[in-house]
Amino acid sequence: MAFWDSLKSKTKEMNTQLTTKAGQFKNKEFANGSMAMCALIAAADGSIDPAEQAKTAGFIRTNSVLAVFPPDELQQKFDWYCSKLAGDFEFGKIEAIATIGKLRNKPDQARAVIQLGIIIGGADGNFDTRERGAVRDACNAVGIPAAEFDL
Repeated sequence: MAFWDSLKSKTKEMNTQLTTKAGQFKNKEFANGSMAMCALIAAADGSIDPAEQAKTAGFIRTNSVLAVFPPDELQQKFDWYCSKLAGDFEFGKIEAIATIGKLRNKPDQARAVIQLGIIIGGADGNFDTRERGAVRDACNAVGIPAAEFDL
């Protein structure tokens, strides 16, 4: 229970930090990286459950950080990454990680995408091993040590 309480606290803190910086992140690379991360977390176990996809889509539509983007555009990007992952998980994963990797030279935006992944992964109360692995892969893609996020 202590881990879950710690995760909830960190998640709340991350969301507050992201909301403060949201206006700085209004660009195509951040939008694409965010949706790639959301899809990676939704598909972390190798498949995308329609209920999990719908729940993640709901998060995307209501998250204050992502509110700087038109929700329909984000939904379209998220669905596109989900379809890539559903069609061929390994190829889709490579494409999603490459998209996130485009933020390598924008460390604040890269950290924000990583934080979104952690928030989504922990939203159900179970930030499992595969979800952590997906976030670690994203950390590697942007050159940020996973240890910075206790991964």
